[in-house]
Amino acid sequence: MQFLSLEPFVPSGSNFEASKQLFLAIGFTIRWDAGDYVGFEKDGCVFILQRFDNKAFAENFMLSVKVDDVAAFYKAITEKKIPELFGIRISPPQQQPYGKEVNIIDIAGVCWHFVE
Repeated sequence: MQFLSLEPFVPSGSNFEASKQLFLAIGFTIRWDAGDYVGFEKDGCVFILQRFDNKAFAENFMLSVKVDDVAAFYKAITEKKIPELFGIRISPPQQQPYGKEVNIIDIAGVCWHFVE
């Protein structure tokens, strides 16, 4: 038996539509849309955005996404002015023991670790 994928359910926060637009702007595409659940994908990385608003949960939820070039990712996000457009926070690339990373705190408060 093999495990084939891991697809976390990510809370949207109070503005489900803005969260959908944020992930499209970051570069994900919508694979399917079932109303209150939307499947996103980019380069084999998959998650399900759920219409769910629980601040305490979201602010304690973290995801790690491996990327091949964290500096290029940071540049792309900041050049598109995504933090200003969506009111999110992003950190510049920082070296950590497990690799170089950029953190994004999304609309709901989820911390995304984009790690090279």
